[in-house]
Amino acid sequence: MSALRAFVAMVAVALALVLQVSVFPHFAWDGIVPNLCLLVVVGAALTRGAQFAMVLGFAAGLLLDLAPPADHVAGRWALALVVVGYVAGRVRQDVTPTATGVVATVAASSFVGTSLFALSGVILRDPTIAFTELLQVIVVAVLWDILLTPFVLPVVMTMFRRLEPDRAAV
Repeated sequence: MSALRAFVAMVAVALALVLQVSVFPHFAWDGIVPNLCLLVVVGAALTRGAQFAMVLGFAAGLLLDLAPPADHVAGRWALALVVVGYVAGRVRQDVTPTATGVVATVAASSFVGTSLFALSGVILRDPTIAFTELLQVIVVAVLWDILLTPFVLPVVMTMFRRLEPDRAAV
């Protein structure tokens, strides 16, 4: 991994994190905000592959776990975003993803990541929340991420492709 790509990836994650915890709470839907860090990880996975996305997912998840107003056991988002990086990175890499394919990948990744985060909370008894409320949180989170996909993913994917075009996974 080049130093430039690592630096730009961390800047993208930092910007996504700042927007996620400072701007989007004002637009929260039932207290649920879109996961911009997850979208950056998915964009990295679709352009750079699973290995890079898993490392970026761990870093993004750890930052998300430690950023205020975190009210959960640290490590839950790190685990979820590592898995998201792997799942999204396993999407077929030999063709350029279509818009439908990108949205489907985001929906699946958001479902997997949010579900893993929620279920790890149930296992760790982190926040005591009813199962029906967990389902509502997962559905709203997936919808948020799908709604923001056309605005975030093209920028992220173009950025990662242009950094080292000869090494892009697509």
